[in-house]
Amino acid sequence: MARKILITGAGGFIGGHVVEEALRRGYDTYAGVRSTTSREYLNDSHISFVDLDFAHPEKMRAQLLHYKNEMGGWDYIVHNLGVTKCKKQSDFYTINYEYTRNFVDALVECDMVPLKFIYMSSLSVCGKGDEKNHTPIKLTDMPRPDTNYGKSKLKAEQHLQSLPNFPYIILRPTGVYGPREKDYLLMMKTIKWCVDFRSGWSKQLITFVYIKDLVRAIFAAVECDKKRKIYFISEERAYSSSGFCDYVAQELGRKFVIPIVLPNRLMWIITHIAEFFSKLTGCTTPINRDKYHIMIQRNWVCDTALTSEELGFTPHYSLEEGVRETVAWYRSNKWL
Repeated sequence: MARKILITGAGGFIGGHVVEEALRRGYDTYAGVRSTTSREYLNDSHISFVDLDFAHPEKMRAQLLHYKNEMGGWDYIVHNLGVTKCKKQSDFYTINYEYTRNFVDALVECDMVPLKFIYMSSLSVCGKGDEKNHTPIKLTDMPRPDTNYGKSKLKAEQHLQSLPNFPYIILRPTGVYGPREKDYLLMMKTIKWCVDFRSGWSKQLITFVYIKDLVRAIFAAVECDKKRKIYFISEERAYSSSGFCDYVAQELGRKFVIPIVLPNRLMWIITHIAEFFSKLTGCTTPINRDKYHIMIQRNWVCDTALTSEELGFTPHYSLEEGVRETVAWYRSNKWL
């Protein structure tokens, strides 16, 4: 009998790709989505849909008990539900932390704890690394997140760690890009117009992971014998602030791209203005106070030795290869 897997946040960029891979691997696949969520990329007839009320624990417990009686629960859960940008800063804590807490507590209370619970966290929980010598961030370093996004993810991690014997694996991916991702798409569009915006003049090292590699890492975590562990997920190589631009320009046939380097103080002003207008219009913006701290961080290098050793995972895609495939998808789907 096929193992049952639930992917929350399945309507998002990462979640949709995880659902596709779960189906490909033969899992009995459940996609956690709201009734209002687009299912454009969730059109396989083998997908079962689940709409849990994470905001109301009592209602969610009743929903979970219904699924327990109906199909016995899930063998694995990939908890990918979360937000990277919000209209209100408090929403980071509501969705990234409180919803996660409500969910795992309900699973425990309903006796529906899976064999493995994969929590999608972020490298942002670590905060600034060594920005002078650029030594890799290590799992043993004390997390010091300086964004509400990172702080909310860390609170969720800490709650998982507080539950005795709860079989979690926490994954902390770095910048994730690939087909259907929209924030890096905005950067590609500016490069298409021969402009590349950067923040600050000091040396910056950035890391990436292509979506297909991240999905492979998720299933390596699902199928390994490890529990109650944390892993960084990243390509092993780090790139300069111009590296992403260079590969995108190459794929777009742009021989000359003008780098516009904005002082950090000016970037701070721009992000505050963008957030002000976001509140006026009621629309989220990819440029906000949280993103400011992310953009000015100079060291995104992390130590992935444990990931390779215990999960047996190393990325297949370099940034050049991943960008090539991503740009081709955007072009064929008229996104770029």
